[in-house]
Amino acid sequence: MDVLESLEVRWVQGYTNGTVKFVNKETACYTCGNFIVFLNVETKTRKILQTPGSGIGAFTASGLCSILAFSDLKLHPSIFIYNYPELDLMCELKGTAKLGYTNLTLCDAGPYLACASSIPEHTITLWNWESGVPLCSHPLVEEDITDLLFNPMNWCQICAVNSSSLTIWNVEKCGDFHLMKPSVVHLPAIDGSVVEHEAKPFHIPSSKMTYSGPQMPISAIAGLSGDRADNYVPLEQIKPRMCASAICWSSSSNLYVGSKEGFLLCVNPDTLIISVLYNPQTNAIINDDSETSLQKGSFQSLALQDCNLFAAGDEGILRNIKIKGNKLEVVQTWALDKAVSAMIFSPDCETLLLTYSTGCVYRFKPLLKDEVVNVRDVLFGDFVAVAPLYTDKNICLSATEAGEVQLWAVDGGLCVGSIFLHTKVTSMACCLIAQYAVVGTVTGDVLFLEMTTKEKPRLVHRIHLYHVPVDHIVFDQSGNFLITGASDARIFVLDARPSKGFEIIGWIEVPGAIISLSTQYNNEKNQVKVLVLCSKQVEGKTNNGSVLLLLTLFVQQLTVSTGCVDVRGCLRKEVLHSCLYELPNTLCSCVLATNKILGYSQEKKVLQRFVIPESEENLSQVQEPLQLIPEKEEEGLQLSPAFLQLSPHQTWLATVGRDGLLRVCEISTMDRYVQLQCHSCWQGGVGSVCFSPDSQTLFTTGLKDGSLVCCRLRFRRSDADKENAAAQYDQWITHSFKSKASLENTILNKMCDWDPQAQSPTRYSSFHVGEVSVNGRTLDEAEQEESYSASPISLTWLDRKLAVVCQEEAMQYLETKNIVRKNIQVLRDTIQALIQENENLPDIEKLELHEFNLDVEEQQRMQNEGQQKVARVRKEIEMENLAKCYQRELLKRECWDSMKVKGKAIKAFYSEHEVNNYPMKERTEEELSELHRVETVRRFEQTVSRLQDVLLDRKKEVEKEESDDSKTENPAVTGSLSSLYGGFNPYLYNQFDLHTREQKINQVTLLKDVIYKVKISFNEEFEAVYKQKEQEINRVREKNKRISEIMAELDLSEPLWEPTLTNNECPERALTVTDSEIKVEKYLTPEQRQTEEKLREEEDRQHLAAKSDNLRDQALNVMMGGVLELKKEDILRMEVPQPEFMSKPEVQWTEDERKSFKVYEKKAKELKEEQEKHRKALQTEIKKLLMSVKEATQTFDERLVKLFERKLKSEMIIYQEELKIANLVHAVQTEEEILNREKQLNFKLEKAQIVKNEIVEEIKKYNNVVDQFRDVYEKAVAEDRLLDKGFRKDFASIPGHIVDQLYKLYKRRPRVQRMKTQTQNNLFKEGAQLGTAASEGLALMMKAMEELDAPKNMPQGLDPVVWKKFCLARQTKVESEHQINQEALTLAEMQAFLQRRIDEDERAHLEIKNLIAALNGLNEEKEMFRLDCMVQVVLQQGLVEVEAKDFIANYEDAQMIRRSEIEDLNSTIRALGDQKIDTMVKCKDVCRKNIQQQWEHTRMSMQLEDLANKIRDIQLLRISPEIREYLNETDHDRKMSKQITIERTKALQDTAYQKKTVCCNKRLQHLNKQIKQMQEKNKSLDLQVADVKKTVAEIRKIYEDAGTGDSQQREVEQRYKNITLRTNLVNQARMQSEEIISLRNEVEKLRKKTFPVFPAQHQI
Repeated sequence: MDVLESLEVRWVQGYTNGTVKFVNKETACYTCGNFIVFLNVETKTRKILQTPGSGIGAFTASGLCSILAFSDLKLHPSIFIYNYPELDLMCELKGTAKLGYTNLTLCDAGPYLACASSIPEHTITLWNWESGVPLCSHPLVEEDITDLLFNPMNWCQICAVNSSSLTIWNVEKCGDFHLMKPSVVHLPAIDGSVVEHEAKPFHIPSSKMTYSGPQMPISAIAGLSGDRADNYVPLEQIKPRMCASAICWSSSSNLYVGSKEGFLLCVNPDTLIISVLYNPQTNAIINDDSETSLQKGSFQSLALQDCNLFAAGDEGILRNIKIKGNKLEVVQTWALDKAVSAMIFSPDCETLLLTYSTGCVYRFKPLLKDEVVNVRDVLFGDFVAVAPLYTDKNICLSATEAGEVQLWAVDGGLCVGSIFLHTKVTSMACCLIAQYAVVGTVTGDVLFLEMTTKEKPRLVHRIHLYHVPVDHIVFDQSGNFLITGASDARIFVLDARPSKGFEIIGWIEVPGAIISLSTQYNNEKNQVKVLVLCSKQVEGKTNNGSVLLLLTLFVQQLTVSTGCVDVRGCLRKEVLHSCLYELPNTLCSCVLATNKILGYSQEKKVLQRFVIPESEENLSQVQEPLQLIPEKEEEGLQLSPAFLQLSPHQTWLATVGRDGLLRVCEISTMDRYVQLQCHSCWQGGVGSVCFSPDSQTLFTTGLKDGSLVCCRLRFRRSDADKENAAAQYDQWITHSFKSKASLENTILNKMCDWDPQAQSPTRYSSFHVGEVSVNGRTLDEAEQEESYSASPISLTWLDRKLAVVCQEEAMQYLETKNIVRKNIQVLRDTIQALIQENENLPDIEKLELHEFNLDVEEQQRMQNEGQQKVARVRKEIEMENLAKCYQRELLKRECWDSMKVKGKAIKAFYSEHEVNNYPMKERTEEELSELHRVETVRRFEQTVSRLQDVLLDRKKEVEKEESDDSKTENPAVTGSLSSLYGGFNPYLYNQFDLHTREQKINQVTLLKDVIYKVKISFNEEFEAVYKQKEQEINRVREKNKRISEIMAELDLSEPLWEPTLTNNECPERALTVTDSEIKVEKYLTPEQRQTEEKLREEEDRQHLAAKSDNLRDQALNVMMGGVLELKKEDILRMEVPQPEFMSKPEVQWTEDERKSFKVYEKKAKELKEEQEKHRKALQTEIKKLLMSVKEATQTFDERLVKLFERKLKSEMIIYQEELKIANLVHAVQTEEEILNREKQLNFKLEKAQIVKNEIVEEIKKYNNVVDQFRDVYEKAVAEDRLLDKGFRKDFASIPGHIVDQLYKLYKRRPRVQRMKTQTQNNLFKEGAQLGTAASEGLALMMKAMEELDAPKNMPQGLDPVVWKKFCLARQTKVESEHQINQEALTLAEMQAFLQRRIDEDERAHLEIKNLIAALNGLNEEKEMFRLDCMVQVVLQQGLVEVEAKDFIANYEDAQMIRRSEIEDLNSTIRALGDQKIDTMVKCKDVCRKNIQQQWEHTRMSMQLEDLANKIRDIQLLRISPEIREYLNETDHDRKMSKQITIERTKALQDTAYQKKTVCCNKRLQHLNKQIKQMQEKNKSLDLQVADVKKTVAEIRKIYEDAGTGDSQQREVEQRYKNITLRTNLVNQARMQSEEIISLRNEVEKLRKKTFPVFPAQHQI
């Protein structure tokens, strides 16, 4: 563009990751977005470097070499090497990484850099960054490296750390060739235990076979082969491993590892042995001071200074730990403010940088015991917003997502002040007329921060406006209004003046979620225009909008008038104008300029400019949106979405996006712009941008890189007037708001801090509506339901406003509502009375119920809603029923229809005994074809076997057939009884002939067929029994029918037992549902109900027709009871008709009547006798029928018992066959495992052979290289010897004595003493200097030779010309010696490299040999396993099979003995054993009595002896003066008190003596411990002396060959120093031992003084 020339970076702030490195002893560097910041830890000055790439990936630096390296973020990234402080690009390394690098590390001892790449290649590479050549590389495991570190004492060792292990990479060198060899160190489990891998590399054959066959590794059992088999660990054996949190190399090249679980480990890189220095679970260090006690998380970061290890962690304590052997001691602690995530020492080991977990960096100097000084106070976290403080031009504000608001000085970028809001922040803006900022939060709150005191900002006010995050906050250019927006389609307008208490003016509802918000102030009309970009989608997150709403706010009406809002707080249409525009494409951001709208289209990726129509006021009355067409379009950014920001003077437009570019252009042209890569597109690009009040400085924040960038616009000199225009606008704004700002700041400064207690729910209790009492009356339940009952804590301002409105309306219309309710109740009662009256009217006068409905439309609506709900529920039920039907069909098809034999049971009649059959599916075609194939194979094999037997003529055919028949019929051979129960198969293999895998698989198929036949045989018998039961049930029914008829004739009503089939016997019943099972009434549709009624009417009609047509049957029933003949069964119902005269008195009978009566009596008697006979016959028949039923059912139960026994036998046979199948399957699986193991061993053998071939080729190659270099070395040695021999020839003209002096000077070499530096306590620096000592050695030697070449060292009488010639010859000799020494070291290194390859070749040869032996052993076991078949034998019941352990294997001398004889012998042995036990018990009792008697005798003898001694003592007792005095003493109490005093004195003396003895013992133990330590040190020194002697001998031999006498002198001096040191240590040990002896003597004296000596008393 014409006005702007470029953009330059003024400063950056932030912290991208936790990596802080020293680039020299005073300067540290760290990454900040797309920049690297260099921080002077002493002066706190900063310097930045903008990286050339698109972001910073991995980063590292070297303080000793003053270089830094980093990789960029892109495809096929590069590594850049810069020096410091020049910041020149030294080289660019282009590796093979495709996506990026995970870690970089620089070597302090040479120009080496190690890098680890990420997916997909996962490679570690060693570079020589000076030459830009990769030295070597090696693939990594499929896991990213988290840390990478060179060994400071040996650059050939690199430690790489991942999540569960660490790897020591050893770099081997042979000339210009480099090779990397990994040594993986698996960290212990989180409980401190070592995770063991399967230690079975080779197969060792065993002479004894186990029961389950040969033992195979777990990998072979799992079926694995290849590389995965070696590292396979079962899931149940996998233990979570420690995760390394920090690593640190020691001065002895050991590696200290701190874990997140609180362990401190020491790893020896040579032996790979892990030593646990601290275990928080077992050997926790317990001290009185809690700060010195180590805890979990105490080793999150480690740093080493000399022999002191500094550790810090989550508890915020820095500890100085001294490690002695495998023990550690906390020497000193320092309490820190927060947890430490990383720390690093400066190159001189004087300054320690501590990086807190929050992101702050502190400086600490342990040697000077300095205080912890804050050098960087930028916290971790991504910036979400940045805004300038308009009332103070030198301050800008930033807000992080975590809620940290910081004030930055625009000039230097220093943090002036900060405040933590304890909530997540989404947006921020600063006021123009007062010194405060407004912050929007995720919770929907708007916070007001007072900034009059920049060092201590305050939270003075808080308003809860939304239930969603506050996405947009803007101030208008006049400073009158604060406008907020969110995704809930509401805009709130607040009074921005503190004097008004940040009053909420009102809210406006917009047509969609708010995407962008912009304002424009018209000073002439005193209007504020607000441009709102909305999305049509209200719910859900969206970044694009196609609807523009332009609002015009009248400042005078909104700030002065009180009637600008309605009762709900919404702004009235009279105080604002709104225009709605629709865009042809969606925008992601837009700003409002003077009569123009600038927007960015994400779809087209163009910058668009729209012109606002002039007839804006007329458009506000139109409801239809107006289409806006872009006036101009320009190409935008590459990555979207973009964000637009307009400068304060409305001239320049800033555009930022996800590509990380900041682009500034003029709104008038938009085609010419300046841009700057502020952030990386790989880290989200730019999140926000803003202009400074003078429009000359821009601030950008990264979306995900946590950086804040301050840029300055550079203008062309020819366009200074436009630059001045921006400054003049800023000055005009400042002057315009000066008086208002002074007043508002004064009020703002007097505001109190916001108190959370003041916003407690009690303050909002007035908005919570419960029961409202008016004139002593209480609202009913319906009124309470209408009340607003939201929680006061979550209420927004609008919620409380609506609650107040609802409460006021409820109070205002309370009486009216009560009157209306009463009227409705009266009307309801009237209608109910009319309905009841209507029920009593005649049908012709009755009204239908629907005619009483007062609101037919409402009733119809409710009926429609009900029908819709019913339809929805019916559909849901139908779908659920359909799913269940589908599930039923699936289950029926799989479990019922597919069964050839359905599963059912037979139950006994008189018991609960039940027998089930075998449900069986139809065998598939594959199974039948497999069975047919196996039978064909067996048929062929049997034919071949018979032909072989015939040809060989082994036995007679008859004997052979008999033996075969006996073998097949013998269950002991077949292993089961299947042939006896229908499971015979002539093609079964003999158990002793199953050797191959195919035979075992075929046998499994045949055994399955046997099981199938056994089941079929049982099912056939089961079906016969089942049919018998059905027949028996039918017979019982028929007999019951006859019994019922007889009982009916006999007028008996006893219940009859009638058996039925149960559900288990008829399982098909479960598939059908009967009407009796349905407990609810069946729902019928109207169509089904009509059909049922028609069917019922038709049945009734047919029944009536049948009755009317059967007149003959009706007449027969009336006349003769329905029969034409009288049966015998009806005799019981027969009666003799009485004569008619029997109704008269007997005296009135005539003679004929009397005769007729006798005839009647005779007939009646005969009939009665006949009926009695018939009744007895029927009763007998009933008994016979019942007896036959019982016998038949009992007979069936007995057969069912036999069937059950048959079922048990079948189950036993099936289990026998399944056991054989299981054994065969196990054998096949074992063979599979053996094959897998064989495959794995072959794979290892092939791999080992390939490795060996490669090693052989390498040995040939390197042998030639070594031979060539040896020739060069020998040639150099020969030339050096020629120089030595030709010395006298060159100076032959000089006298002999002078030549001898010159030869001595020729051999003389100066002592090059290494100068001590100020960092002499830095062992790592000395180790680093060893790498450069070889190159600097010659220069130091030549510099020292200059002193020897001085004329003062010239012998007397020697010509100066000859002296110069001599000096040149000596310099040539020195250079030759130095070259020989260097070549000798190189040759030794090459020979060691070659020897290591030879050792690897030997190890490879040994491995191949072991693998071949393992394969041979495995083949032997495989053949042994195939021949050692497992045979199943059926034993007689009562015999037990025992496991064969150490029984006799040779039965040549054995004899067969009858079982009865053995049993008789065993019974005799048992009887004799019982007799022996009884005799032993009796002997034991007698012995016990004897011992008791002896004990009593001994006791009484001792008592007798004691009594005799007592008598003798009494007789010999002499009365001494003391006894006499005691007897004469009357005051024994005083005597006792005196004695007690003496005893107390003695007890005190004993206590003092014991304490002193304990102290002496502790001191003695301490001295003994020191003696042991000194002895151990002496032993180690003795070992070192032996090693030193050996090393001295080797070096002496080299120097003797090279003729270096001066080196021998240095070695002698070094040895002398070691001997002197050892002598001093021995003297010190001797002095300490003498001191210990003296202390022991003193202890003995003290002991003798403390304990009194009592002389022996002689008898008087």
